Amino acid sequence: MKIGAANIKLDEIIKKVEKSGVDAKGLIEDLKALREFALKEQDPLVTKVLRLTYEFLQENKAFDVQAQYEEDEEGNEYPLEIDDKENLLYLLNLLKNADHKINREEIKDYRTALKDELY
Repeated sequence: MKIGAANIKLDEIIKKVEKSGVDAKGLIEDLKALREFALKEQDPLVTKVLRLTYEFLQENKAFDVQAQYEEDEEGNEYPLEIDDKENLLYLLNLLKNADHKINREEIKDYRTALKDELY
């Protein structure tokens, strides 16, 4: 994220999730506030993934989104086994540098996985 206040808010959310997990008090409201910064930055990918993230959390009370895969020597992909808290933390840390090419690709993977799960 580019706006200084957005990065401060993102860091606060990360600390909250590290301490209390995906059921942290006020997490959904914090993600909605962070989305407002993404709107100001005019980043439609981050804006959408934040909305999908808090909608998923509201609906499922968990963050068991399958968006991370590992690849074997033959090119076969296998989903990584990762708990909800670490999964959400990984996504939030990607958002810290959302303009980085590789991070952007992984954020798109989360967007796709969240859309598939929700709709």
